[in-house]
Amino acid sequence: MQGDLALRAGGDRLLVADTVAAVVESLVQAWRQVRMELLVPLLRGAVVACMVMSVIVLAEKVFLGVVSAVVKLLRRRPARLYRCDPVVVEDDDEAGRASFPMVLVQIPMYNEKEVYQLSIGAACRLTWPADRLIVQVLDDSTDAIVKELVRKECERWGKKGINVKYETRKDRAGYKAGNLREGMRRGYVQGCEFVAMFDADFQPPPDFLLKTVPFLVHNPRLALVQTRWEFVNANDCLLTRMQEMSMDYHFKVEQEAGSSLCNFFGYNGTAGVWRRQVIDESGGWEDRTTAEDMDLALRAGLLGWEFVYVGSIKVKSELPSTLKAYRSQQHRWSCGPALLFKKMFWEILAAKKVSFWKKLYMTYDFFIARRIISTFFTFFFFSVLLPMKVFFPEVQIPLWQLILIPTAIILLHSVGTPRLDQCCLPFFVCVSPATMIKRMVHLMNSMCFRSIHLIILWFLFENVMALHRLKATLIGFFEAGRANEWIVTQKLGNIQKLKSIVTVTKNCRFKDRFHCLELFIGGFLLTSACYDYLYRDDIFYIFLLSQSIIYFAIGFEFMGVSVSS
Repeated sequence: MQGDLALRAGGDRLLVADTVAAVVESLVQAWRQVRMELLVPLLRGAVVACMVMSVIVLAEKVFLGVVSAVVKLLRRRPARLYRCDPVVVEDDDEAGRASFPMVLVQIPMYNEKEVYQLSIGAACRLTWPADRLIVQVLDDSTDAIVKELVRKECERWGKKGINVKYETRKDRAGYKAGNLREGMRRGYVQGCEFVAMFDADFQPPPDFLLKTVPFLVHNPRLALVQTRWEFVNANDCLLTRMQEMSMDYHFKVEQEAGSSLCNFFGYNGTAGVWRRQVIDESGGWEDRTTAEDMDLALRAGLLGWEFVYVGSIKVKSELPSTLKAYRSQQHRWSCGPALLFKKMFWEILAAKKVSFWKKLYMTYDFFIARRIISTFFTFFFFSVLLPMKVFFPEVQIPLWQLILIPTAIILLHSVGTPRLDQCCLPFFVCVSPATMIKRMVHLMNSMCFRSIHLIILWFLFENVMALHRLKATLIGFFEAGRANEWIVTQKLGNIQKLKSIVTVTKNCRFKDRFHCLELFIGGFLLTSACYDYLYRDDIFYIFLLSQSIIYFAIGFEFMGVSVSS
């Protein structure tokens, strides 16, 4: 009897084992079928799609780089293309000063305790007849102490003979766009011919108006003179160095190419001078997106007005020193243009005052290639497709797509790294080997490659930030909950003062201290790196491991200055 039970129990165990084995075998077969019939074809299709996108991104970089290089080689500086004779008067009397146009300087701010004195002081020191200049401080501060400090600063400069207008409003409707729009409604603004704008952390040099306004005075079709940003805190931390490299490329290549090609580019929202007539004709400031500056520039461009970028004029400003501030800024800069493109796409195509080529530049290069395809490709190819390839050896990526195109893009971007373009360009126009050697020696002595050693780190950093920008782009395009979220970029002022005050972040919520999406992608990359090291005969894990480290650095906020609330 017991033997029969034992035999029956053994048979049951064998039956269970056989059943489990059959289930496992069926699952394995199903996985193999799904893998070969679904996942592998999808990944191969993704490789082809990324192949097309990589060519688009590279072509856009090459195109802008060639235009920028030609402009430099042919010395097509704005001063040569446009008349910009300085405003000169013979007599320093009332009649002589009247030859200077009336200029309004707008400074919008919101709780800018650390930097308000810098911008107000710099604006009040501008070299321009005092009776032909109005400095308008648009204070949206909600902190009563800060509002009082700003008001007293304006009164202090007013006592020195500067025409300073301190303006407030009841609420922050429309954020920066609403603040500027409210400022333009003041009666005294109607007598101003030009409007210069500076954010609260910008410090224009005293001769700023003397160098920019003549472009608008002598060229009636010019609507905007945009100048270049210069960063006072670029060396504060690794985060600011990364930003400096990106911003320098933006100004030296993207803005200069747009200005030279079709007299159109995105207004940077500050450090520029507008013709007031154009602001009025374009419909004024709109708060329908978080890219109110680009919105105004696009509407003015569609009316046939021209812009000029003058890179030789530099305005000091501050880069976000904290990762939180930088992420908020990048969310705004990615979300706003996506929503703006959605709202104005058909308006661009229907515009009658601009040429077909300018419409093509606005839609394809300015929006689609630069802000949509480039962002999606950068994130998906380097952070999703490449680590997936480790688990699917059947999927092959051509060597030129895997190595050559990313390398070419990095090298093209390096043209915009700080001071590098100024040093490399002379080699194209040297006349003899001896001259080239002398310039190479000068290049090394002047340390022009100040940031070139960070180019690989910048590449990995941009891959991580592409995730954040892509998320913001999708939020803007689909008008999700945060599509119109406006968070003022935090300014820290003099970082040396902070070193003795704050060192760590405390009392932050979990979601503010840790970025789960970045940590998840970092973990995925780390897993694929380990798998590649253990089961693949290549060194691809080096890139995956390096990329995962940067993801973790962003996810745990190990980059940037850390401050307490």
